[in-house]
Amino acid sequence: MALKIARIAAFQVDLPLHEGRYHWSGGNSVEVFDSTIVRVETDTGVIGHGEVCPLGPAYLPAYAGGVRAGIAEIGPHLLGEDPTQLARLNRRMDAALKGHPYVKSAIDMACWDILGQITQQPVCTLLGGRYGDDFLLYRAISQAAPEAMAERVAQYRSEGYRKFQLKVGADPDSDVQRIRQVAAALDDTDVLIADANTGWLMQDAARVVRAVRDVDVFIEQPCATYEECLAIRRRTDHPFVLDETIDGLGVLLRGHADGAMDAVNLKISKLGGLSATRLARDLCVALGIAVTIEDTWGSDVTTAAIAHLAHSTPPAHLLSATDFNSYVSVRTADGAPQRRDGRLAAGCEPGLGVHPRMETLGAPVLDLA
Repeated sequence: MALKIARIAAFQVDLPLHEGRYHWSGGNSVEVFDSTIVRVETDTGVIGHGEVCPLGPAYLPAYAGGVRAGIAEIGPHLLGEDPTQLARLNRRMDAALKGHPYVKSAIDMACWDILGQITQQPVCTLLGGRYGDDFLLYRAISQAAPEAMAERVAQYRSEGYRKFQLKVGADPDSDVQRIRQVAAALDDTDVLIADANTGWLMQDAARVVRAVRDVDVFIEQPCATYEECLAIRRRTDHPFVLDETIDGLGVLLRGHADGAMDAVNLKISKLGGLSATRLARDLCVALGIAVTIEDTWGSDVTTAAIAHLAHSTPPAHLLSATDFNSYVSVRTADGAPQRRDGRLAAGCEPGLGVHPRMETLGAPVLDLA
């Protein structure tokens, strides 16, 4: 007999940062992230969880209030559906609400959690199989003065990280200093990524890539549009990463045909959940494009989902992944993977392996049955 979704609940959780505030291009910053954790209950008592946490309303076309409003819109259409029929379920969500992939991400994630529990397999096994014992993480370095960023990188190197994503995208002269000062403190085996988060105009990006021509650094998403990034890509021989403009399979195919990038960042909620991100990951693997597996932000549930998708990615194609639960000061679930020496491993329990802390989640802000 098929399972049926009997209830969908959403919980709002504030996620303060250990470092106090996170800064990126354009003068944007966040001090407390607004996260939504979704619980999907079945008629047999199996429960799955997902999470979505936009990086504020000024980063992508997504915002925290929109998550919960969107779930209230599509949730009634999902009651009675089988959560293990993921392709059908995603088509149902798309029919109920055009666009807004971030709204659907946590529901899809929770249904993968249910599928893993029903089949008694970790989600990484269902997503393609577990490669190795663990994988390398990157650490995002909040935008600050060059000296402060170099000091922070040194601190995280001492904790085992070997891949660093510098938040640049400000004044090009300052950004050149940021890149050079951090690069001087790294070993040859470390990986440095200068992430402008769309913050440079083309003239600024051109100046920066020319000024750091001798530095071993990846350039990530220098400008706002695909076409602008492609123009900068053609002016530099630095390895090149696209992020914000990667929102589906079409741009991946176009980017591969244009030679627009060497790697892409795949954010689970931007693409609409684990189902869509696995499809994008598998296409990248087939095309020979490296991937970083991440999301816009999150806590323990998001980190578990990232870990399962990253751990099921062939190591040669996995540039990196991230562990958001180490950035925030609130624990939302037990059982989530925890970093060790700059590395992470997906759990071995069935499903995502997370057990939400109800004392942290509190009462649901949305309850559909």
